[in-house]
Amino acid sequence: MDIMDGCRPRVAVDGALPARIGLRRSELAAAAVFFAERSAARCGLHFRSITVILQNDADSAEVHLAINGAEGPTDVVTQPYDPIPGEAPGVYGELYVNCDRAISAAPKRRGWNAAKELLLYVAHGMDHLSGADDLSPRDRARMRRRELAWLRAWASVRPAR
Repeated sequence: MDIMDGCRPRVAVDGALPARIGLRRSELAAAAVFFAERSAARCGLHFRSITVILQNDADSAEVHLAINGAEGPTDVVTQPYDPIPGEAPGVYGELYVNCDRAISAAPKRRGWNAAKELLLYVAHGMDHLSGADDLSPRDRARMRRRELAWLRAWASVRPAR
């Protein structure tokens, strides 16, 4: 269920969340719901059930090849699914999020940390699940502006630690 019909999307987090990320599983799940709601509001789709699967570089490379046919690890791979018979219409899918990439990429950005980098990957994946594409430089820039706005909005409302 989701924001479009008065209920929130169902988000599960699976896999190991390295302590070096500096994020609790509950905060990651809450941020994923927040980004799914923003993505749903942008496109009018019903986000139903999303699983965020945390991976390392080796697992990411395997999934990246299997789903996208591309070699090597990447930040996030999205896999949308059609509802099974009897399920409500809407967005169902998985986000394969690379924790190793977040840890290694974060120091390259000024004022950034691994938690923020990982959350950017989740926001980016939710954006893709709603149909956003980043194949052209213009579309990539549009997605990035939107995702950074979502991160800023999340930072302003997130639960206190």
